[in-house]
Amino acid sequence: MKTGTQKFLNTFLPLSLVLTILGWGGLFLVLRATVPTLGPRWLFFFLGVIALTGPALPIVYFLNKRFPSDPPVEGMVILRQAMWVGVFGSTVAWLQLGRVLTPVMALILAGVFALIEFLLRLFERSRWNPNR
Repeated sequence: MKTGTQKFLNTFLPLSLVLTILGWGGLFLVLRATVPTLGPRWLFFFLGVIALTGPALPIVYFLNKRFPSDPPVEGMVILRQAMWVGVFGSTVAWLQLGRVLTPVMALILAGVFALIEFLLRLFERSRWNPNR
């Protein structure tokens, strides 16, 4: 078996399954068993981040392996990029609750998150030393 596939199976697949099950199971319980007061509403957003981060992990891993970068990505970068998906989804849900979400605002928000990630990767690249 290839080392990349083995790393994915050992590291990211269990994490992805746990996050997905906890996130979507928790969202189901929050939606079915609570009243939308302040506590369950914040729990909804927290579980939304977890529920969207879980399925995004394999996708982000595949995209980073398909389009390699210099320096090569590490595990925490893949996790951070997957978490951006969850944060974006929860932010969009929060904006929709206030009835202020528009398609243009969602695109701007996605662009801002992509710009933040680009700048973080640029910072990592500037500090990368291949001799370490």
